Amino acid sequence: QVQLVESGGGLVQPGGSLRLSCAASGNIFKIFTMAWYRQTPGNQRELVAAIISGGRTNYADSVKGRFTISRDNAKNTVYLQMNSLKPEDTAVYYCNANITTMEARSYGMHYWGKGTQVTVSS
Repeated sequence: QVQLVESGGGLVQPGGSLRLSCAASGNIFKIFTMAWYRQTPGNQRELVAAIISGGRTNYADSVKGRFTISRDNAKNTVYLQMNSLKPEDTAVYYCNANITTMEARSYGMHYWGKGTQVTVSS
């Protein structure tokens, strides 16, 4: 009953910017960590950025200084502002969240979005 829906992906030129959004919906009690992962064909899915409910963040070294993760707890939404994009940022970006539901308030589970394609190319 919990769903994560990403939006904001697309084609952008090197040096450009995109902002990804991920909205969680369903019988949510509390969202703890929200994160963005990305994956390219033949590679492991890697953590890009994460943010806990209190606001602490962490980033992959490859995106530090260029990407910013933020969240709007009232909207159950996490954002990823991506600036100075490089071709190597091209990947499918997945939203992930650790969520407790109304029915299981003490048992957090990880949920995944279906992913959104980000392509950085001239």
